[in-house]
Amino acid sequence: MSLESLMGGPLRVVNLGLELFAEELRAEGAEVVHVDWRPPAGGNPRLARLLEGLEELDRRED
Repeated sequence: MSLESLMGGPLRVVNLGLELFAEELRAEGAEVVHVDWRPPAGGNPRLARLLEGLEELDRRED
């Protein structure tokens, strides 16, 4: 069963993060827009909190 018949029409996808998913969908004939997104601070919660604190300081200075 193709993706098109499963979804009832051409599949159009916005893919965030892993490009491998976009490549697999393209290989199946889907129209894909890939966004190279990564979690803030590489997914490290401690560093993410520190970045949030810096952003808050920056907002206060504006």
